[in-house]
Amino acid sequence: MALIDLADVKQEMASLSKRLADIRGSLDLPAKEERIGELEERMLAPDFWDDNDSAQKTISELNGMKSLADTMKKLDTAYEDLLVMQELVAEEGDQSMVVDLYESTQELKKEFESFELELLLSDQYDKNNAILELHPGAGGTESQDWGSMLLRMYTRWAESKGFKVETLDYLPGDEAGIKSVTLLIKGHNAYGYLKAEKGVHRLVRISPFDASGRRHTSFASCNVLPEIEDDNAVDIRSEDLKIDTYRASGAGGQHINTTDSAVRITHIPTGVVVTCQQERSQIKNRDRAMKMLMGKLFEKKREEQEKTLASIQGEQKDIAWGSQIRSYVFHPYSMVKDHRTSIETGNVQAVMDGDLDLFIDAYLRSQLKRDEQ
Repeated sequence: MALIDLADVKQEMASLSKRLADIRGSLDLPAKEERIGELEERMLAPDFWDDNDSAQKTISELNGMKSLADTMKKLDTAYEDLLVMQELVAEEGDQSMVVDLYESTQELKKEFESFELELLLSDQYDKNNAILELHPGAGGTESQDWGSMLLRMYTRWAESKGFKVETLDYLPGDEAGIKSVTLLIKGHNAYGYLKAEKGVHRLVRISPFDASGRRHTSFASCNVLPEIEDDNAVDIRSEDLKIDTYRASGAGGQHINTTDSAVRITHIPTGVVVTCQQERSQIKNRDRAMKMLMGKLFEKKREEQEKTLASIQGEQKDIAWGSQIRSYVFHPYSMVKDHRTSIETGNVQAVMDGDLDLFIDAYLRSQLKRDEQ
């Protein structure tokens, strides 16, 4: 490591101090502490559990408020400890202590960035579980293999976050890969993070399925929906639904059973179709499919609102979810580039192993700046 100057470390510390103040100001901690007190008092009421749904919402809000307040206190304490360490380093003048202080500063900086990103996830359903769908484009085996590579990438990313991944629907490819897959990714803020991945993903590589070793371009679309628990979030009439059942199937014979447990629901007014075959029970598959349908109809409604707003504002841009968002180039060079933020990296293997935070962070921050304009 190159020689680290204490003055540079002090400059980093000054930057952290400003960011701390900015975060503290945006949180309005006194108001949150007051709200925490109100919620805790409400939980002590003898009739608190009379309405289970209301009780769960209160507990969820309380946990969220406490998490923000506790993280802020933790960052404040860590910064104060660094200030003490900085004074000791200035007195001793030991280079090894300067290095230790620098490394501790960088660790705190990463915690800041993680917390700042979490604060960006403030939309209505950001905290919810995510339903992620992958659909390869035209191109047969080549595109279907690309779909399976993305499936692995998102599974690795979710596992690195401590999220749980469940397969709701799986249709294997003819020779390799997948024709489609639907995952339920369960964890706090799963939808908030993964909504950054919605769009078309493009791959350029030498195809392992081409005996001539030619370069191929493949496409796959990624759709991300929030799992919505609130039955009142979207108005769905029973007479607008067509429900079909069929025998479940899966890759390598997985999930196959002898009853018609798989469920397909068609929302007739919009033509939206969802399927679920994960559970062995038809009733459970139907419940999951209904949540998927609510998520799709919610997204459809939001997209229509965005188009209307863009029309009013006169924005000359493609706001369709299907627009290409990222390219993964394996040949003739190695690069992954996000076309929305221009963020890129040459470490393709790390990205395919689930290292997506660079792109997700940049996209969410760009959306915040757009909303502020």
